[in-house]
Amino acid sequence: MKFFVDTADTQAISDLNDLGMVDGVTTNPSLILKSGRNILEVTKEICGIVDGPVSAEVVALEAEAMIAEGRKLAEIAPNITVKLPLTWDGLKACKVLSGEGKMVNVTLCFSANQALLAAKAGASFISPFIGRLDDIHLDGMELIQDIRTIYDNFDFQTEILAASIRSVNHVQDAALIGADVITAPPEVIKKLATHPLTDKGLEQFMSDWAKTGQNIL
Repeated sequence: MKFFVDTADTQAISDLNDLGMVDGVTTNPSLILKSGRNILEVTKEICGIVDGPVSAEVVALEAEAMIAEGRKLAEIAPNITVKLPLTWDGLKACKVLSGEGKMVNVTLCFSANQALLAAKAGASFISPFIGRLDDIHLDGMELIQDIRTIYDNFDFQTEILAASIRSVNHVQDAALIGADVITAPPEVIKKLATHPLTDKGLEQFMSDWAKTGQNIL
């Protein structure tokens, strides 16, 4: 499974990338706002940190404007993935941009039918939003499973990018179902390394080591 980090915080991206925990990055207008930086500037910096896809989102709503913005964003670096909303205009833009050889991430997916349309439009990635479905008392993981089944049935090459990841359980469940990618905030990725029994075991080991009165160095 690929790990994308969902942030525009370049220091957090760099720290995780140094550990080999970053296969790509996803950003959106909300994350750019949080960074307080110019979208083109921060996106170019991120593209220089990681080798994998970096999703940069258009803000237009009409297809032609989306296409123009997508082309502009794609000029930033070869690893840019143009992020488009799952609307009819977004699908039109996806068809054009993917036809030009650009990577496209179709976002804000909440149904298997939407994911089917995105794959047929040539999307590189489809981003179903797990957490937001959970928020309205639907099972986001059922959507991941449905998309996985449909894509496998018809051998679509669009990668399932599980988004709106809120917890370590979301990561585990998405991996078990067979999502190709998860994108999560840095703090969620870091939490994957923690377990109360690990902490308890380490505490016991350190206590016993202290009693030996020895040093390794």
